Amino acid sequence: MYSESDLQAAVDAKVLTPEAATAFRSHIASVRAAPGADEESFRLITGFNDIFVSIAAVILLVAVGWIGASIHTALGGAFVAASAWFLAEYFTRKRRMALPSIVLVLAFSGGVFATMVGFLVRHGEDIFGHSPSETVGAILVGAMALITAAATWAHWKRFMVPITVAAGTAALAATAVALVLAITGMPSPDGTLPMVLVLIAGIGVFALAMWWDRSDRVRQTRRSDVAFWLHLLAAPMIAHPVFHLLGVTDGSDIGSGAAVLVIGVYILFGLIALAIDRRALLVSALAYVLFAMTQLFRTFGAVELNVALTAFVIGSALLLLSAFWQNARAVVVGFLPNDLANQLPATVRTAGIAAHG
Repeated sequence: MYSESDLQAAVDAKVLTPEAATAFRSHIASVRAAPGADEESFRLITGFNDIFVSIAAVILLVAVGWIGASIHTALGGAFVAASAWFLAEYFTRKRRMALPSIVLVLAFSGGVFATMVGFLVRHGEDIFGHSPSETVGAILVGAMALITAAATWAHWKRFMVPITVAAGTAALAATAVALVLAITGMPSPDGTLPMVLVLIAGIGVFALAMWWDRSDRVRQTRRSDVAFWLHLLAAPMIAHPVFHLLGVTDGSDIGSGAAVLVIGVYILFGLIALAIDRRALLVSALAYVLFAMTQLFRTFGAVELNVALTAFVIGSALLLLSAFWQNARAVVVGFLPNDLANQLPATVRTAGIAAHG
């Protein structure tokens, strides 16, 4: 199976002409009776060799990290980051292997951050004293996240792995949240302030993802892959704070009123997911709506079968939505103003026009 990134790479290398690539995409879309945008496809593996290489890379990175940490706590992360970059020169830059590339960029970013953590573990008390203030701690976390974001940006410029943008954005979001907490002081025990900040950051990430999506409405380039990972990052940053503020994460009985509200929010997420043609919001909020519906069935007396009934209802609804996704999306987009609809990924009705426009 060839991904959109592979086709674009072939065009860039002049193996295929842009016209031939467009004709191939149109042929596949007509065979599937759906535009590529509606499939929300992304490349993860092309064969078992991807899994084999990823496992080997993880084993090697664990080994070099262990060896480095035995010398100095900061060297564990440094060795991992350096090794991940070195391996990416071959498996990402030359072989263009998807899953190993994802593993290596995450290992690189994590290694950079772990290097600074290891340094603080060894020397932090000597520099900042035995009990530094919470504000100092927040500033340190923000600074480390910012450095990680800068390193991730350098990795993106070199290797152009789509998930890299999401990793760097996550680091920048962590920087912003940490700095705000450092300025305002540490939050109250209920954790409302951090959740609000994460929600704001999540909305910002969502807006960035939509910017990438808007630049490739028919999802035929690497930009669509970047948007996919950004949506995957934004979804839990939006869903978890929203349901936390609704009291779902307390673990106690939230009551039928709150349960209905949770289901209403999930339906809203579903409408947004249909409009933007991204399923990440639905997946991220799934656990919360399952909990809410379980509470509802228990309220109405289905104590023994509440979990089974919840799973049956949600599973059936999601399968039906998946089967009729294109039709449902066309209806939702049809209610939107034309100016807004024309900024969203192409529907079945508009895919052919967008592909040739």
